[in-house]
Amino acid sequence: MRIALVSANRERLPDPVVPIGLLYVAAALPAEHTVELWDLCFEEDPFAYLAEGISRFEPELIAIGLRNIQSGDYSGPTNNVTYYRGLMAELRAVTRAPIVLGGGGFSVMPRELMTYLKPDYGISGEGEAPFRALVAALESGGDGLAEIGNLHYFRDDELVSVAAGPFIDLNTLALPERRLADARYFVDCGTDSVQTKRGCPLRCDYCTYPLIEGRTIRQRDPATVVDEMFTALDAQPTINHFFVVDSVFNLPPSHAKAVCREMIRRGLRTPWTCYANPIGFDRELADLMAEAHCTGMEVGSDSGVDAVLDRLKKGFHVDQIVRLHEHAVAAGVLDCHTFILGTTGETLDDVCRTLDFCTELDPAAAVFMIWTDDYEALDTELAAERRAFRAQILALMQEKAEQCPRWVIPALAKNYDERLFRALRRRGLEGPLWQHIQKFRPSRRPVPQSADRRIS
Repeated sequence: MRIALVSANRERLPDPVVPIGLLYVAAALPAEHTVELWDLCFEEDPFAYLAEGISRFEPELIAIGLRNIQSGDYSGPTNNVTYYRGLMAELRAVTRAPIVLGGGGFSVMPRELMTYLKPDYGISGEGEAPFRALVAALESGGDGLAEIGNLHYFRDDELVSVAAGPFIDLNTLALPERRLADARYFVDCGTDSVQTKRGCPLRCDYCTYPLIEGRTIRQRDPATVVDEMFTALDAQPTINHFFVVDSVFNLPPSHAKAVCREMIRRGLRTPWTCYANPIGFDRELADLMAEAHCTGMEVGSDSGVDAVLDRLKKGFHVDQIVRLHEHAVAAGVLDCHTFILGTTGETLDDVCRTLDFCTELDPAAAVFMIWTDDYEALDTELAAERRAFRAQILALMQEKAEQCPRWVIPALAKNYDERLFRALRRRGLEGPLWQHIQKFRPSRRPVPQSADRRIS
């Protein structure tokens, strides 16, 4: 079967993100299939690009990965659903091949998107095993669809959603098929993605990770993780940084420490960054991360008010945020704290207290985002209600931002500008660009020296 995998994401701020999910799906398919990855991220005219691909390749099945419902760059609420609907219309006009939707964005609201976008099939959650099973079922005439976990499809115009199947043993997965990825991800930005586990047991009120990966943590063997990193470096010599895309790298701490120790033992010197959480973060882990060449971590602190953290079900309080920051400073690992302002039930006074907390914390960098509900993409009344509150929050941040030069505020384009990012990349700076704010903004903290790419 000729299969086209389409990465629909077009967001490139601050950097384009390697579609690792589709690369895993491609690697899971049997070798007898002919697979192409059509990445729309860098295409000036994505619809023309797709039409040309369909004319040339004549795919028998098209699978589209939807990364986000709202804009993932947090520069402002952008409805990607309208773009996805246009994409579906363009494809329907030029091909009769069945269309399958999947990815993180689809997994957030699969039934709503099946109804709104009208694909032939949809797969929520982990896609490797269900997609492989769907391909086999279609080759055999469509039998067995009801046995494929997490599959969504229409039967006699009625939407059928199959219950979730068993989780995948991550240590049995083939390595992501990086040869299919656009070389510009590695040549222009030098950053690749790697995953050490899936699943998140936390109960953060707004978070969609459990919908995408489940709440059960499934760990990869640390040796397998490091094997993949060395394999990626051999395949793409321009990689100079890894981003660990686990929902939280340091949970459980024992696994995070084991991964760090394996990196140290194997002599992997490529700098890397991860997502971290104040829960279970201790000085031993901070020191191991530093020794393993972690240069920074992005911490979902979200608020500087305990009552808001409780309402968001974060599972930690501001004193733990402070403790993580102190461990990071002591170990020489840069910390970037993200704050989400204007969540449900939050007041303007809460917003002010969070801004004051971050000023006192003085992390290496801070990113401020204004809460946008994914369902605003489908509910114009909800979107209108939220718009006025967002305007008030922006006004508060505008007043405070001038006092804090290392804050990143996408909605105000503060330290978040395409021209700035291009200039930084031209200087050869690697990894997430917030790590380099200290090079042109004052700080009380020393900047760790960049590590060599790897031991030769």
